[in-house]
Amino acid sequence: MCVKLNDGLEQNFIFINLHKLVLPSLAVRVDKHYGAKKLKERVLGIVVPLEEQKANKASINTLVNLVKSDMENVNALILSKAGSHVELIPEIARHLISSGGKRLRPMLTIAAAQMCGYHGDGHVKLAASVEFMHTATLLHDDVVDESDMRRGKLAARMLWGNQASVLVGDYLLGQAFKMMVEVGSLKALDILSTASTVIAEGEVLQLAAAKNMNTTEDEYLAVIRAKTAALFSAAAEVGPVIAGSCDEDQKAFHSYGTNLGLAFQMIDDALDYGGNANDLGKDVGDDFREGKVTLPVILAYRRGNDEERAFWKRTLEEGAIKEGDFEKAITLMKSYEAISDTLDRARHYGAIARDALAPFPDSLHKKALLEAIDFCIARAH
Repeated sequence: MCVKLNDGLEQNFIFINLHKLVLPSLAVRVDKHYGAKKLKERVLGIVVPLEEQKANKASINTLVNLVKSDMENVNALILSKAGSHVELIPEIARHLISSGGKRLRPMLTIAAAQMCGYHGDGHVKLAASVEFMHTATLLHDDVVDESDMRRGKLAARMLWGNQASVLVGDYLLGQAFKMMVEVGSLKALDILSTASTVIAEGEVLQLAAAKNMNTTEDEYLAVIRAKTAALFSAAAEVGPVIAGSCDEDQKAFHSYGTNLGLAFQMIDDALDYGGNANDLGKDVGDDFREGKVTLPVILAYRRGNDEERAFWKRTLEEGAIKEGDFEKAITLMKSYEAISDTLDRARHYGAIARDALAPFPDSLHKKALLEAIDFCIARAH
């Protein structure tokens, strides 16, 4: 059966009728715990949420195990290249590098290269470059967004200031490009350097869209395609490039990375209104407080009435946020199914990423990369 939960999401369940079992102590009322008010009868039984169980099983363990040896080399290289005789540089860099993070992007690089039969150590340097690019972006983002937290810890800007954070981000970008050059693949260098440019363009696009309730879904997609999907795409594509794979395979990994990145960002944007800080790596509600017009906001705004649209303009455009406004924003999103529709769109792009790898023969690496899609989307559960 399918019922609607209190968070506005529809959920599939197995319902086990306990009238036929001698387990009265386990009985629950469906309507009390899951809000299934439209059920014609109140039946005692166990309700088992199928999607939640699937989400709990989604993991990247296969991927982690496959790339473990190479990722140890990547992590060692990252720590080595983060060093400098300028004391503040390694201090700030290691604050963020050691604060967690799944290293998903560099793992994509390693797995893609392995899947395409690469032999050498160039993929390790490219994976480290990808992680440095990502870390530099986080340092810069926290300054632009004036964020206080990152990965459950104080953001670097809160400890060392904005100027130091920006400059260390620049240093990491420089180190990333040095490693790219050492690999000796002009095409890989072109892909990653282009991604760096596109990411910067995406950040500027996001600044233009911030506090602008006229932002369309198409404009939102352009922002996340640039600021998030570009690095996922590059991380995946450089693997087959250095392995010498054909253009068709390179394009397949490009598509896989792009659509995985789009799905990843949409889930992040949904989690800002219904997740927790551990999943996000930053405070829940940061997007709302910063006036970011993300997909859940766009959908709720466009589907709302005049009074509700005035609420979004006051809070996001004017920044006049009062106590209880964040909770009201979540309520409006649920009433217009803005969060659940954002998740549906994420699943759509996840399906495109899955189809991109469909022509490849079954293998453990393919299985791991497909599981990475499920893992990214399952974060919303």
